[in-house]
Amino acid sequence: MFIFLLIYIISFIVSIREVLKGNAQGVLVFMIFGLSMYYTAMSVAFTLGLKGVIPFMQSFKEILIFSLLILNIVTLKFRPRLHLVDYAIIAYFIYLVAYAILPIGEQSFSERLVALKSNSFYIVVYFTARLMDVHKIYVSKYFNFIILLTIGVGVVLIGELIVGRQLQNFTGFADYSYYFFNFEPGGNFGLNWTFESDGGTPRFASIFTSPLEHAAATLLALSVILSLYTTDDNKVTINSMGLAALGATVLSIIFAISRAPLISYFLIIYVYALITKRKFVTNTIHAIAGLVAVYFIYLFAQFEQNHNGLLEVAMNTIDFSDPSSVGHLVQWAEGIIAMIEHPLGLGLGSSGRIGGSLGENVGGENQFIIIGVQTGIIALFLYLSIYVMFIKTGLKWINKLKGKERKLCMAVLLLKISFLIPLMTSEVESSSYISYMNWFLSGLMISVIMQSKPLQTLPAND
Repeated sequence: MFIFLLIYIISFIVSIREVLKGNAQGVLVFMIFGLSMYYTAMSVAFTLGLKGVIPFMQSFKEILIFSLLILNIVTLKFRPRLHLVDYAIIAYFIYLVAYAILPIGEQSFSERLVALKSNSFYIVVYFTARLMDVHKIYVSKYFNFIILLTIGVGVVLIGELIVGRQLQNFTGFADYSYYFFNFEPGGNFGLNWTFESDGGTPRFASIFTSPLEHAAATLLALSVILSLYTTDDNKVTINSMGLAALGATVLSIIFAISRAPLISYFLIIYVYALITKRKFVTNTIHAIAGLVAVYFIYLFAQFEQNHNGLLEVAMNTIDFSDPSSVGHLVQWAEGIIAMIEHPLGLGLGSSGRIGGSLGENVGGENQFIIIGVQTGIIALFLYLSIYVMFIKTGLKWINKLKGKERKLCMAVLLLKISFLIPLMTSEVESSSYISYMNWFLSGLMISVIMQSKPLQTLPAND
């Protein structure tokens, strides 16, 4: 298990060294290889008796981002022209800061600051990437790193399937979660309830924090794979490594057993087919969807005689009668009621992962509701607007860009669209790997778009 902690530390050393040398793109080494196994590495460190240095290792990601942000500001040669998305994100960030400073809610000032970091640090990540010169970034190189990671994730998953137990049973996951976040073990596997599906069927997280993060990371991987191997004229030139990674995503999305990401997995393929004008693929998906609908109608008719297996899972999902779906409904209802009663929010830290760790969680199971409960409908509107603007911008520019810029734009567009459904069923932004990669790549995309236009040179006295 020590290998995970070793990779985490080495990837940080490599990245911080590259950043301090002025090679800004080096940050992606840690973001890909370090953050993906962040929770696993910290769990191993706790098991090895290193709990005293864990808080320092937890801060690696913030140290790296702040170092790169300062470097980007110091070396800035042009005054960037802001995109509409930039203005919206700045407004959203200022709004959240106000909620941290003002005595809004029952949380203490220190608790509000912790919640502010959890709810907005990805904005710092976004602007760190936004100030970078994308012409100096080897997009294909780091997309290939994601592909290597995806294959590694698949190998670990296969090992879990052979042994029949989740990796987290051997890393000290439960003890670390309880000591640092006050999350007590639960479920039949001694981890928490997210590691099992209906009827006690195990769900696997591979190297990630949870099966939910594993599934979301699979959506990122699929978006990157499709973008990397698609040429400017929409031809696909995939090699053996790409095929291996694609196979790994299939394994991952199946054994993570997460409904929302599974739907999004096929949504990525469908949207990709529309973007690249693959009528055969879209028509095939339409036909399959029709057959599946007919099949489920048949299963519904047979439900009284067959209360087991896939049929029961499917039917319980449709009628929201399984424990997971009921949990979603209860959390959504609590959150919506809270937003109706308190349209300006209950304060930072009142919902989501931070609220859960404080034992005062209201609502949840939905990124949008979590934002609305904490900071009200204005913040929720800003967040939704930002998301919609990213998708509209991606669709507008996908056919105007070429080469690595187009690959980057396609990856971000597919990723944003694929996250729409998981955002409704989980707190996606609480995952360091998913959130950092999502917003970093988003910042690079907007930088690509704005750097395609003339920039104003900074005056000498600046």
